[in-house]
Amino acid sequence: MKKVVKTKFQNNLRETILSALQPLGGIDKFVNKGEVVLLKPNFNTADPFPASTDFEFLKEVIKIIYEREPKLVIVGDSSTMSLNTRKVMEKLGIFKLLDLEQPPRIYVFEELKWIKKEISGGKYLKAVSLTEILDRVDKIILLPCLKTHKYAQFTGALKLAVGLVKPSERVKLHLLHLQEKIAEINTLFQPNLILMDARKCFINRGPAEGEIKEPNLILASDDRIAIDVEGIKIIQSFKGNSLNKINPWDLPQIKRAVELGVGVRGAADYQVLE
Repeated sequence: MKKVVKTKFQNNLRETILSALQPLGGIDKFVNKGEVVLLKPNFNTADPFPASTDFEFLKEVIKIIYEREPKLVIVGDSSTMSLNTRKVMEKLGIFKLLDLEQPPRIYVFEELKWIKKEISGGKYLKAVSLTEILDRVDKIILLPCLKTHKYAQFTGALKLAVGLVKPSERVKLHLLHLQEKIAEINTLFQPNLILMDARKCFINRGPAEGEIKEPNLILASDDRIAIDVEGIKIIQSFKGNSLNKINPWDLPQIKRAVELGVGVRGAADYQVLE
């Protein structure tokens, strides 16, 4: 059975991340010596956390992974199609990570090649171009923020996949059935771990700005659907949220992901550990 771990942040970010990983088997279960590991954060815009991945959170995850002696840790993303990713990363201070004792390699996806991928069983999306990096790594770790989204209703682990898509293809992506297309993109890769920084979240509007609440949690799972469902429930716990009265399993991106076998099929397929 899959697990979703919800750990309360107690002012020590490293220890909180490690505590969230412990019930899943620790970082040892997900990263082996000599592997190339891709970290996929959220650098959609240069707006501050929770709109974008928090620098300190990302730094601690990098340090924890390097303790497993991987060959390389890669940090990569592609911002929203109207922005320059390199400039977004510069504004967020991401290149300061190169000053770490064991620095990651930082990639701007649009500066690399895109590989066309056919979506088997795609109903709303037949093919999509994804970053070549996906074919060059051993492990993939997603680092979503927790927030609502004015077009997709919710953005978490599943929605993070859009940052892997060639920017010129995202206009058409957003025109119709965005949520279902998000689910279909997720059939093209399999993340090994998801770490969701839910110390803060947007409970309405989003993804670049919204009303901020502080659940003060770090979530961990190896299942995209399960962690997104639990993230939605966290947002729904706050008064004034834009997901009120929505059954998470009925959200189009969740429903379609379940249909496609992207992850768990229902609440009975996973357990929540707090």
